[in-house]
Amino acid sequence: MQLATNTTTGRHLVQARVQTQHTPPATTSTATFVFTEPTIFEASAELGDITGLYLEDDEGTLTTVDVQAKFVNGKPDRIEAKYVMRSAFEWDRFMRFMERYAEDKGLGFQKSK
Repeated sequence: MQLATNTTTGRHLVQARVQTQHTPPATTSTATFVFTEPTIFEASAELGDITGLYLEDDEGTLTTVDVQAKFVNGKPDRIEAKYVMRSAFEWDRFMRFMERYAEDKGLGFQKSK
């Protein structure tokens, strides 16, 4: 699955790509969020430290603290966040979030073959 997203935090726009790995009946699935050319570091004094990835909707919040910044020549190149799901329930919950988010933002959602 790939989903292109735009997340606005104040005046900072961040582009994200989401890739998932799920092979039923596997018990562990992952979603990797890649934010390229992040501008969040320009506002770090205003917003504080990056403490995790928080996906909020009507059902609650999905959270991961597995977040890493990648730098090229001393400049931020991308931020990668990995969300791990350890059950079919967690996978279904994540997919509900992603489908609602994509529909709400008018974005495309495509399952891999």
